[in-house]
Amino acid sequence: MVEFELLSGPNGKQLGVATLNAPKSLNALSFEMVKQLSEQLLAWQNDERVAAVLLKGSGEKAFCAGGDVVSLFNAAKADAERVSDWARDFFTYEYQVDYLIHTYAKPVVVWGSGIVMGGGLGLMAGASHRVVTETSRIAMPEVTIGLYPDVGASYFLNRMPGKVGLFLGMTGHGLNAEDARYVGLADYSLANAQLDKLIDLLSTQAWDNNAELNHRRVKACMTELSAERDVDMPAGVLADNQAQIDELMQGELTEIIKRFESLEYAPKWLARAAQTMASGSPISLALINYQHAAGQSKSLATCFREELAMSVQSLAYGDFVEGVRALLIDKDRQPKFQYERLEQVPEALVKRITQSPWEAQDHPLANLEQQGA
Repeated sequence: MVEFELLSGPNGKQLGVATLNAPKSLNALSFEMVKQLSEQLLAWQNDERVAAVLLKGSGEKAFCAGGDVVSLFNAAKADAERVSDWARDFFTYEYQVDYLIHTYAKPVVVWGSGIVMGGGLGLMAGASHRVVTETSRIAMPEVTIGLYPDVGASYFLNRMPGKVGLFLGMTGHGLNAEDARYVGLADYSLANAQLDKLIDLLSTQAWDNNAELNHRRVKACMTELSAERDVDMPAGVLADNQAQIDELMQGELTEIIKRFESLEYAPKWLARAAQTMASGSPISLALINYQHAAGQSKSLATCFREELAMSVQSLAYGDFVEGVRALLIDKDRQPKFQYERLEQVPEALVKRITQSPWEAQDHPLANLEQQGA
């Protein structure tokens, strides 16, 4: 579930606090949690008393480990014919929340400590004030379960330096605080121990009716806490290795895979990335390559609409069920994907998964830009 709280400042203006409260599942987003977030964030956006919003996770291990893919798996196994309807509803709500955060009319602070993966990154990526800590571990590891980076990743992976976005999508490489800031997924680095002080500062602000002034107030709070931080962030690897990443990710997908297969004496971070790519779903790799090329010049709303189609079709025709079985259900880590190598994946299958099953006017996200208006 999601817990909601309103904290009143000295002039009566309020800070809305939303806490993802499912620590046993690392705050993975269930259908009900996504619906709760959608309804409450819209209500707070339209409430003049609420000046800003803070999103955080319960427990010390994670902000949010992603969407509840186990429930999607169970739905697919229980009723294969109706799983597309279930997936459509789940992803529609999830993407609406993500888009709402990207376009929110008020400051949104996300406390991204611990694990932030998949759907968790969807909540964080569009926030106006994104905080990472010494324990942040951020990734889009969908290639390992037969999906692809969704929740707006078609948009934000394409806006990273060089070819880093494509690299992250294909390898599931994990980012620490420094790397997250380098690629544009975070704005501030604070210590885990500073969360209570941040909430205290935000909840005692004399908020204004002007959103821009309130953004400045949040930034001032972050600046104050950054100056007080007494914990060093772990060193990143992406900035110093940008040129090598760009070289590895050049050209056709088959060429990229061959370069990774022929790597020798790779540092630990790169060897791990290569291993993840090698063990990932060939269908997913083809979809990620398509997604990266297709999303380069498209609007955020268009990216979400296309991702909804790809997500629903992936559950029906991709490697999702087998990927989740191997990684999260039986945990044998021996998935038997439909194809062993990328070269075997039919172009017709990629086209089928990336083609919308709806006419434009019937798309569940047809009016995404108007939500909350």
